Amino acid sequence: MLPVPRSLAEITPAWVTAAIGGHCPGAVVGEVEIGPVADGTNRRASVRLSYAEGSGPSSIFVKGQGRMLHRLALVALGALTAEARLADSGVKLPLNHPVLYAAGVDRARLGTIVVMEDVNSIGGRPNDATTPLDLAEVRTGLDGLARLHAAYWDRPLPPALGFLGPWRLPKRWAPMSRATLSRGLRRLADAGQSGLVPPEVDARKLEYQFRRSATLAAAGPQTVLHGDPHPGNTYALPANRTGFYDWQLVRTGNWSHDVGYFLVGSLDVADRRGHEGELLTGYLDALRTAGVDAPSYDQAWAQYRSTPAFGFGTWLHTLSVGSFQPVDICLATLRRFASAYQDLETHRSGVTSRP
Repeated sequence: MLPVPRSLAEITPAWVTAAIGGHCPGAVVGEVEIGPVADGTNRRASVRLSYAEGSGPSSIFVKGQGRMLHRLALVALGALTAEARLADSGVKLPLNHPVLYAAGVDRARLGTIVVMEDVNSIGGRPNDATTPLDLAEVRTGLDGLARLHAAYWDRPLPPALGFLGPWRLPKRWAPMSRATLSRGLRRLADAGQSGLVPPEVDARKLEYQFRRSATLAAAGPQTVLHGDPHPGNTYALPANRTGFYDWQLVRTGNWSHDVGYFLVGSLDVADRRGHEGELLTGYLDALRTAGVDAPSYDQAWAQYRSTPAFGFGTWLHTLSVGSFQPVDICLATLRRFASAYQDLETHRSGVTSRP
């Protein structure tokens, strides 16, 4: 693994040469130019490259550790090192995603670094989570997720991915989760969006449903999941193809987690209402084409109905903390999940609250 610089400003030509060396033998980087730095859950930037010898990409994308609060949150989720370990594994995932050149982990100071392909350099366009994806983009995204899920469906993981496991939400986290959900609901009301919250939902019920979602995702056939496929973690490619990046929450789990989170979180509400059934059918057909004994449509629909509770809870948590994502992105995404929660009667599905 790579040594982890303390900041993106410490990235040197020699360090980048080592990072891309496995993919670009003979390339020696002469100069680096770090572009504007974006801060969110992580600190990240595009880095332009010129070469003293050989050749390689004109730019790369570097993703480093964020502020300490964010690092501690990722530790609590068991997600601090997941993307770096995936990059270091050398596993080739069967869907559109950036080439992962190299990574590093510094456990002593909770530091990580991932060096990957800059999707802008290959004609990609990062998606903005405030803008829904169109039907063609969601359809190709579901096709990609089906290829990923089919490749590992209900079978032992290869040793290189042995670090992956299901995301668990132990009951001991319930009081903290309930408190952040309560704060998220207050912030939603302060933003004039209290109407998004179904009348039957309060922090106690949603906390149980959110935790129950993790239990459901760990049941049934298990596969490799992206784990966090909201539109801000996707990018558009020519011919309406959709790519996935930000594999920080990669894990094992039930297919429905990725499909529900991506489909509901990415589509305009009207498009989702009008096409979610056919899109789910298309995903199941893609599984069968890949040789998977996929669930029936009725079985899949029942699982899909449960998924908005996770997205709704996740984005209320995000809004509550306030520094992981901008408010406009939180509100736009919450509208989609809240609408699906009501339309699909998620409170009557597999995540139904206890009396």
